[in-house]
Amino acid sequence: MGRRLIKRMKARFAAHLVLLAVVLTFFVLDAAAQRRGSDNRVRTVAVPISIYTKDELRRGKPEEFLVVDNLIVKENGEEKQVLSIRSVTDAPLSLAVVIQDDVSSAFNLQIRDLGAFIRSLPQGSRVMVAYIVGGSLQVRQRFTTDLDRAARALRIVTSSSSASPRNPYDGVVDALNRFDALPAGRRAMILISDGVDRTLGPIAASPSQSTDLDRAILRAQRRSVSIFSIYHATVHTENGNSQRILLGQGSLLKLSDDTGGRAFFQGSISPINFDPFFKDLSILLNRQFLLTYLSDNMRRGYYSVEITSSSPGVKIEHPRGYYYR
Repeated sequence: MGRRLIKRMKARFAAHLVLLAVVLTFFVLDAAAQRRGSDNRVRTVAVPISIYTKDELRRGKPEEFLVVDNLIVKENGEEKQVLSIRSVTDAPLSLAVVIQDDVSSAFNLQIRDLGAFIRSLPQGSRVMVAYIVGGSLQVRQRFTTDLDRAARALRIVTSSSSASPRNPYDGVVDALNRFDALPAGRRAMILISDGVDRTLGPIAASPSQSTDLDRAILRAQRRSVSIFSIYHATVHTENGNSQRILLGQGSLLKLSDDTGGRAFFQGSISPINFDPFFKDLSILLNRQFLLTYLSDNMRRGYYSVEITSSSPGVKIEHPRGYYYR
């Protein structure tokens, strides 16, 4: 009788040991899984996007309300979670107006309309006015919320070859650096230039060969700045050199497309009137949002971005990607 009791007690003890081992194994595996989960870091990515309809641009007048939901964000082809969409009133605009100083004197006829456009920006907007002179950026007005003061900082251009830069993109990079002191929010630049990179002759002037153009694009993408460019002939392109004009316009197109802006041309000549461009710009900037999404890509490198809407008739302009360091 005593022996059978001892055997039963030993069996129960062995069973308890097995159960304890199973429980301990479960806790060890669970702790390991939690440690692995904590290693999966994430970060937020903010990109400026312009949402509008073709009808708005055709009529030159924004609608009172535009649905901005049903957005799909993909990074390197993988769908990501949208965290927030901040509107014009939630994220005031910071705008840099950058003018190449050697554009032809015909530009001086546009100064009044450009000043009126600056004054028409939403209250709370910050504006900087600068000129690309030679190899440097001449800031006429630092970022200010005094829109009238910014408009009055505009001046006539010199239209002289002595003010010609080797390329406009060094000045663009310098202007982009001025955004670093600003709080996060919607950021944009208006660049008035012929877009030609004269650094190494016709080869470097090609949009696919200009390293300075690529550098400006990467800087703009890192700072979430949309660049809207307006082609205007300079003393080097006003003679109608078709090759230079095409290369310059191609570079401006790449600069704007890759940063979420838009390039404005009037054929191969300087625009006679900027007013149609400013009407489109008003719609695009008033329909600009700051979209923030969650990314789990932590490796350094370039990431492509694709943003679409399931709503019919909606157009979205945004940077094609960004560089994460």
